[in-house]
Amino acid sequence: MELLFLWLLLLILTPFLSIAFGLILSPRKFYARRRKNLPPGKMGWPIVGETIEFGSTLRKGIPEKFVADRMAKYSPDVFKTSLIGEPVAVLCGSAGHKFLSSNENKLVAVWFPPAVAKVFPSARRGAPGSPGAEHPMTGRLASDFLKPDALQSYVKVMDSIAKRHFETKWDSKEEVTVAPLAKDYTFEVACGVFLSIEDPECVASFSEPFYCLLPAILSSLVAINFPGTPLSRGIKAANKIRKTILEIIRRRKTDLMEKKSAALAKYDVLSHMLVTTNEEGNFMNEMEITEKLMILLVGGFHTTSTVITCILKGVSAAKRDGEPLNWEDIQKMKYSWNVASEVLRLTPPSQGMFRQALTDFAYAGFSIPKGWKIYCSTSSTNKNPDYFPEPEKFDPSRFEGDGPAPYTYIPFGAGPRMCPGKEYARFAILVFMYNVVGRFKWETVHPNEKILFTPFPLPEKGLPIRLLPH
Repeated sequence: MELLFLWLLLLILTPFLSIAFGLILSPRKFYARRRKNLPPGKMGWPIVGETIEFGSTLRKGIPEKFVADRMAKYSPDVFKTSLIGEPVAVLCGSAGHKFLSSNENKLVAVWFPPAVAKVFPSARRGAPGSPGAEHPMTGRLASDFLKPDALQSYVKVMDSIAKRHFETKWDSKEEVTVAPLAKDYTFEVACGVFLSIEDPECVASFSEPFYCLLPAILSSLVAINFPGTPLSRGIKAANKIRKTILEIIRRRKTDLMEKKSAALAKYDVLSHMLVTTNEEGNFMNEMEITEKLMILLVGGFHTTSTVITCILKGVSAAKRDGEPLNWEDIQKMKYSWNVASEVLRLTPPSQGMFRQALTDFAYAGFSIPKGWKIYCSTSSTNKNPDYFPEPEKFDPSRFEGDGPAPYTYIPFGAGPRMCPGKEYARFAILVFMYNVVGRFKWETVHPNEKILFTPFPLPEKGLPIRLLPH
């Protein structure tokens, strides 16, 4: 889930901000840092740093270029840069992935930009229920509810939601735009699994502030909450979500206390949170549950929908290019996940992980100062021919057998901060693929449609496709 928020770092600041904020930057502090044995690289302009160059590669659909160019110029292991005024050490390759995963909460810790802390205040405080801090029961929640055995009981729920989704929004259509429909599907599934909300009108009403939340935060150039600013809209959307979730929680608690049969029959994430205690026998309070559910809902639909969209594009492109794919193979769940994994390699929903140095430490012979931000790039392995021969080729067979070497492929993170929703995302994606492949063949309206990163990977036009029923 954290990967979703950490990409807020990549907001594009305008040049005038570099001049305005540069006036208040302390030259003494800046040059003192330069005298240390820092990694090679350049910091760019004050405050803005190299953010504009990084953002440019995203808009052009080549996010790996920023890292690849600097690996070739400075070091294949680590280089320094600056994003939105923050000094950043970029750790590259599988060694970088392993180092961060092995030193979580020892040398480094998760970090969120100021705009996220404004929308989710608990992220700044590190309070229970925040996206940046683990509640004592989070581990149990992840292991008890989000593990494959538990999720298997929700396959029927997911499949029922998927069938209704296709019947109402795909069937009888000759052409659809995938991106918004994939977002609808993943939000519908999240509501059904986490809250047992399946009524289409309720889901549609509930989705409005969620759909506004991330664009508002992503549009926030600075974390200033003035009326009418994107950040202000994001905070309002988050508060509206909290209010609705709190009402759902209280209604569910009342129903459970009154032992209403409908409530007793629901054993979703909400019910699990309400009845689970920590080692001291204490329950989470309502606000902790609200924050946790909001994070799960955001993480449960947004990134998963981008993966689904890119899968449909990748499959279509592979068929067009003569790759040995057929619909019968894709309907096999194991092969379907190989296809999804290859799409995640080529177009990961996040380009990397961000952390903050808790103390001074050394890496690859260079000093990383306390307080610096650490960025671990997925493209430094995903597109590396040493790990993946012909890295631009769509080849699901890479994931057969033992698959990629450790720490070369981490779409869901690694180590203690690995996304607990990994298996949930896998189930939601496979259920979608099973239903769409069983109903249709398809072809893209714009075969050469570019994938842009905003910062999440999405086809430039939302991926319009022509549906060809079996």
